[in-house]
Amino acid sequence: MPNFRIRPLVHGAALAALLAGVAGCAGTPPVRSGAVPNVAVGPQYDTTHVYIDAEEHYDAFVDAFTSTFGGKPSKRGTFNVMPVPANTQAQYVWSPVGNLSTFFFLTPIPYPFGQERTGWLVTDMDQALAAARAAGAEVVVDKFKDPIGYDAVIQFAGGVKFQLYWHFTAPSYAPLETVPDNRVYVSRGAADTFVKDFLAFSHGRLVADVANADSAEIGRPGETFRRIRIESAFGKMLVFVTDGHLPYPFGHEITGYEVKDLDATLAKAVGAGATVLSPRFEAVESSTAIVRFPGGYVAEIHAARRR
Repeated sequence: MPNFRIRPLVHGAALAALLAGVAGCAGTPPVRSGAVPNVAVGPQYDTTHVYIDAEEHYDAFVDAFTSTFGGKPSKRGTFNVMPVPANTQAQYVWSPVGNLSTFFFLTPIPYPFGQERTGWLVTDMDQALAAARAAGAEVVVDKFKDPIGYDAVIQFAGGVKFQLYWHFTAPSYAPLETVPDNRVYVSRGAADTFVKDFLAFSHGRLVADVANADSAEIGRPGETFRRIRIESAFGKMLVFVTDGHLPYPFGHEITGYEVKDLDATLAKAVGAGATVLSPRFEAVESSTAIVRFPGGYVAEIHAARRR
């Protein structure tokens, strides 16, 4: 399945290319680097998978997202991008702050699709699956063929799922203006294993591991939590280590988009039909808010704080 993802709006890239074609740690010893091949390509090939909640909301979502962030969609088509019989309307959306694979299924969604957050392009699917296993991840959907390549789904500690994709004809996308954050919520018991395994798989680096970050950032003022930042050729990742007591909408947002002017972007989003679920908050690194787009997609938006 190509890489698309939208939470009931959200998120494969094989699908992405198919649509594009239609469009014309801390505390744990690391895995030996030589044991895990580096299969990442670049963050402009990451796609958040968005599953639209109703067919009549599809156009409204795409219009609202591109009105807010810029960019353009591919043509929409109906495909089977699953390893089993299924039909979905699918559309790729390019934007300068991150790309999407969007779906509305016309048939029931096969398990475990809809749970994968993001699609990552890899240099070789067999090597990528070997790398995932060597790094400690589980292959929950083994390699399967779609019309333009191969796909698979892997799962890290804490149940965090990602889709991998590879195309017969390699895609070529321009670099992003800003690289979005993959926002991952994990339990305290799974955090160290998740970070160790993901760093091994991604060949990434641990940028920050803050044990006492302000929990007001996740809707719980007056408390602290552990906040981890990772960067790799798969892009940026924020790991929120919590007890799972999360007020809505925290935990529903799986991607955070960086913009220059948060207030102006929120005004565009609201004007295009989005709803602000969590208003602007001044976190240590950035000013941040969470919005819900038509169709159900929940996203974080942030801008660097002025020093």
